[in-house]
Amino acid sequence: MMSKYKVIDAFCGAGGLSLGLKNAGFEIVLSFDLDNKAIETIKQNAPEHKSIVCDVKSIRDHTEFKALSLKKGELDLLAGGPPCQGFSIQRTVGSDHDDRNLLIDDYGDLIRALLPKFFLLENVPSIGGKRGKAILEKFKADMTKLGYLCHEQIIDAQDYGVPQRRKRYILVGEFTTNAKPSFAWPQKVSSPKMTVRETIAHLPELPLSSQDMVKYPLHRADKLSEINKLRISFLKEGQSRKDLPDELLAECHKISADIIGHRNVYGRMSWDDVAPTITAKFDSFTRGKFGHPSQNRSISLLEGALLQTFPKDYLFIGNKVEIARQIGNAVPPLLSYHLGLSIIHALDIKYAI
Repeated sequence: MMSKYKVIDAFCGAGGLSLGLKNAGFEIVLSFDLDNKAIETIKQNAPEHKSIVCDVKSIRDHTEFKALSLKKGELDLLAGGPPCQGFSIQRTVGSDHDDRNLLIDDYGDLIRALLPKFFLLENVPSIGGKRGKAILEKFKADMTKLGYLCHEQIIDAQDYGVPQRRKRYILVGEFTTNAKPSFAWPQKVSSPKMTVRETIAHLPELPLSSQDMVKYPLHRADKLSEINKLRISFLKEGQSRKDLPDELLAECHKISADIIGHRNVYGRMSWDDVAPTITAKFDSFTRGKFGHPSQNRSISLLEGALLQTFPKDYLFIGNKVEIARQIGNAVPPLLSYHLGLSIIHALDIKYAI
């Protein structure tokens, strides 16, 4: 049975947003991204979806897009998260003129061309801060002129069953000309937070047996340097560099964490808490609180994917760095599932067939 509502996933990455929307009931009619390895990943996991390597500026000229023959106002949902590094608070330099920030304008051009019933924009919370405020306000003003009501909220993925602290800015645009607004944000999951233990404790310890290597190909972690072995072996679960003795601190970290920040690098996760935000470099405990709660290693690629709520059998294509980036940059499928349900409910109210 064909899905009733259709969505195009822009800047699709490895398909986390698409997967959640599909599980909610959408039909993915097209996904596109400039990352060819991410597109290969989608093709491996969802060969029935049209997924292509293309940028947002060129997509309307692509054969696969033209084949959809979409008229203005026909598409139910355009979803996407323009790459956010230009806004990220993890950047110490940069400005509103970062080329990646201009992708939001290009996304706006695509919305203008399609006039979907709804659009979804996902980004880092700091998009509304000093670095991105002017660009975001212009985008919202442009969308309002087109006839969209802009619903915006900063949400935390842990409130929707994701075992991870992951705050994201979500903007849902609802076309409201001659129609009453119908979108409502999904309710937070009332059950206790999913923990690291519930998510990854079932996996075998590393190093794996040859049999388990076949079963868990992404369950591997880099070898640590001798000094990092000493650091992680000193730390208990939940601790980080601020808990290390001076002799194990890097010179640059001997200044107070209150002054230089980055207090969670060289840290371990806690079994009975949610994980920190899984980033594109989560595979190194030198980059954040990405140490395994009890084993003396960084979390594996598979553990990162599970903490992002990808299925355990989801296949990722690329080398270690490419796969970590695909996982860390993804929208958690479970979060997009809840957002998708809310948008479908709004579509049902407004456009019920």
